[in-house]
Amino acid sequence: MDRETRVFAESHFRGLEGRLPSRVCPKLDRVDFIEKPDSFSYADFFKGYLLPNLPCVFSSAFTEDWGSRRLWVTPSGKPNFDYLLQNYGDVVVPVANCGVQEYNSNPKEHMPLRDYISYWKEYIQANYSSSRGCLYLKDWHLCRDFLAEGVFTLPIYFSSDWLNEYWDALDVDDYCFVYMGPTGTWSPFHADVFRSFSWSVNICGRKKWFFFPPGQEEALRDCHGGLPYDVTSPTLLDSRLHPMRDRCGPPLEVTQEAGEMVFVPSGWHHQVHNLEDTISINHNWVNGCNLANMWHFLQQELSAVQQEVIEWRDTMPDWHHHCQVIMKSCSGINFEEFYHFLKIIAERRLLLLAKGMSPGQVEGGEDTGLGPQQAAFDIGRIAEVLESVVAHPDFQRVDPSTFSPRPEVLLRQLEEAVAATTSL
Repeated sequence: MDRETRVFAESHFRGLEGRLPSRVCPKLDRVDFIEKPDSFSYADFFKGYLLPNLPCVFSSAFTEDWGSRRLWVTPSGKPNFDYLLQNYGDVVVPVANCGVQEYNSNPKEHMPLRDYISYWKEYIQANYSSSRGCLYLKDWHLCRDFLAEGVFTLPIYFSSDWLNEYWDALDVDDYCFVYMGPTGTWSPFHADVFRSFSWSVNICGRKKWFFFPPGQEEALRDCHGGLPYDVTSPTLLDSRLHPMRDRCGPPLEVTQEAGEMVFVPSGWHHQVHNLEDTISINHNWVNGCNLANMWHFLQQELSAVQQEVIEWRDTMPDWHHHCQVIMKSCSGINFEEFYHFLKIIAERRLLLLAKGMSPGQVEGGEDTGLGPQQAAFDIGRIAEVLESVVAHPDFQRVDPSTFSPRPEVLLRQLEEAVAATTSL
């Protein structure tokens, strides 16, 4: 990030005047297609898509050097089952049944990859049908479980990635997944975890995306307040079941070809269908541009938990603590861990500025080239959100003995750093 881009970004957030970034986006009638890597800079993406929170599609030229596009695909453009079996056949992978609805998702089972590929081959031979249903390999942590060098190269546009930076620092998890499945497999209507951004690359095959801008999903709720499972279902046309449907415009539709990369903005609900036998790599990420969205989402999650157990508020000892425990069980994170997330990223950014390093150089990592301007921008965004966290009544009830430094101390350090970097 250069200084001009940082000043532009800070001006953008001041202009929001406290509104969520995800709720301020222009009406679109199409999704932009980015064709040439050489003429599209990090600043172009940051200003044109990341800040305004708008989707776009990158051409296959951006991923042409990826090892997975060479090794996982046959010369005819189909999944290379032989290579996958030879290298990953014994790995146990998660598999969803697209033909069975379980709430607003699909039930999952686990099986060795070789068993899934055997099913996939039989499914193709049976004209894409099976008594076992339509099975979709989803959320396989390939890069966490293997040294997956060469599988993909993280594009510079997505390199300010706090979510995976945090989990890498703890060495416990990641948000990088492999999906693969036959024609007809699909992902139901949803918005991404923690209201993260995501990117998705088709290693082979084609996908059809249905995008709804933030807020549009409210008009799709049924008469009981539930979001739809399938936005292509004819039941959405029933005004008795979906009384607000006519307030929602048509979705933005994108057909993603092999090698192409889709950027999914924060808080955009979407549904995705595989039009061919398809393998994709998908990555969720959070940074300063959607941190406020993540914090807002976590507040909503806690409020929902509290409403579910409100009848025990006066009789259950440590009711507020139990709400945080339930929230973490359901959402994967609670207020205490959110503070630790902010703290780790904040301390790393403060160190970067102190040493004059770029974010990608922390602890010997690859240099992303984002530089001290990015670190200064990140510190400003963390300070703004942390100020809201510290003031939240439910955060003030969290046991402070787990915090070092205390949130108020860290906030003061960040505010001092913001003041010191004004002229950077």
